[in-house]
Amino acid sequence: MAVRSAGLVAGLTAAAALTIAFFGYQAAVTVPAALTSGARAGDANLAARAPDAQDALRHPTALPEDSGDGRRVVYALGGRRVWLVGDDGRAARTFAVAPSTVHPAPGTYQVSSRSNSVAGSDGVRIEHVVRFTAVDGVTVGFSAAVDGKAAAADPARKTGGIRMRRADGDAMWTFATVDSKVVVVP
Repeated sequence: MAVRSAGLVAGLTAAAALTIAFFGYQAAVTVPAALTSGARAGDANLAARAPDAQDALRHPTALPEDSGDGRRVVYALGGRRVWLVGDDGRAARTFAVAPSTVHPAPGTYQVSSRSNSVAGSDGVRIEHVVRFTAVDGVTVGFSAAVDGKAAAADPARKTGGIRMRRADGDAMWTFATVDSKVVVVP
């Protein structure tokens, strides 16, 4: 019986390794040339190099089309991602975020206020708070937990804190001053 169990484990391990190798290969062959050639999402020729409309779905770090122009923060609700976009229209930085339970509608906003360090509405100590709207009386903005965790919001509570890692919070704090544009996309 032990020999059969060892054979089963070896077979399952081999199958898992093949599956991982297949997905690795598949990921490598579907990366568009624009992402491997050092091109940036704002390049004028990007559309010519990666015209596929499904590209953003396969490569969630690509700056969303129709996300405005000029210097701005872009927040993709569905992608749970933020881009800090410079005056030249190129994303200087992008990072994943943990969304709040209260979501702003897609549209263009302005940073209305900032706080260096406060307690979040969920009781978590946060820093580099960048607020840009309110929904049903709940203030919505970006922040980083002082303890470094970007945990998902408690679905039982109405919170507007879009959480990020501390390093990303530092970048947001430097980039998004009062009156900076924030574009929310679906």
